[in-house]
Amino acid sequence: MSSPGAQRPFPEVSGRKSRKIGLFGGTFDPPHVGHLVTAVNVRHALDLDVVVLMVANVPWQKQGSRAITPADDRFAMVQAAVAEVAGLEAGDLEIRRGGASYTADTLAALAEEHPDADLYTVVGDDAAAGITTWERYDEVADRSTLVVVDRPGAPVELPEQFPWVRVEVPRLEVSSTDLRARVSDGRPLDYLVTEPVLQIIRDRRLYRSADGTGSADGTGTAGTAGAVGTSEVSGAAPAPGSPAPREPESLEEVR
Repeated sequence: MSSPGAQRPFPEVSGRKSRKIGLFGGTFDPPHVGHLVTAVNVRHALDLDVVVLMVANVPWQKQGSRAITPADDRFAMVQAAVAEVAGLEAGDLEIRRGGASYTADTLAALAEEHPDADLYTVVGDDAAAGITTWERYDEVADRSTLVVVDRPGAPVELPEQFPWVRVEVPRLEVSSTDLRARVSDGRPLDYLVTEPVLQIIRDRRLYRSADGTGSADGTGTAGTAGAVGTSEVSGAAPAPGSPAPREPESLEEVR
């Protein structure tokens, strides 16, 4: 283990025997191209065997701040998003476990299932800066290597007790908050989410506004109300012309 506060060099990959598993947890409401770009680049940079996009059952730091789409719908979207991407998997461990989702619990379960694996916890720079607010954050640091996804030109500083690895990824201004608002407003999601994800949003009529209007096709067609609203607090659609509220982190990995 490297010295406290130091950034770890990229792990050696030649001749390794243990499996390397990346844990990329989030609400994924919905999963978008930014999530996929992050996961693919982290896997490449660290030569991970797999990156698991772990769908939170109840994201405790977001609970009560807005309506959350049912976990089964979010898991279905993540499954669709990664189905054709080598090295990426959708994870439902937290959904099957039930209750609030804590990364420390998930790492413990993964360590039990894969006792010889090296675990990596993937987080965004803003979430990493607040890691001391996580439930049992010391266990997260002990059980895994922290992988901080950093944007070009935006170095992050972490508390001294966290050795970590930095991976730079392309900066994509895509927000799940904005995507939900787009459906409510009838604006298109094309190229912001994958086509299979878009089809699930259409088929399950997700992210419609409270009065049932909205469309993922950019048509603004009215229909049956979806499972959740789009406002961070009330579930109502944003007022016409008002900017959509942004989530505190674009990667949605705050747990």
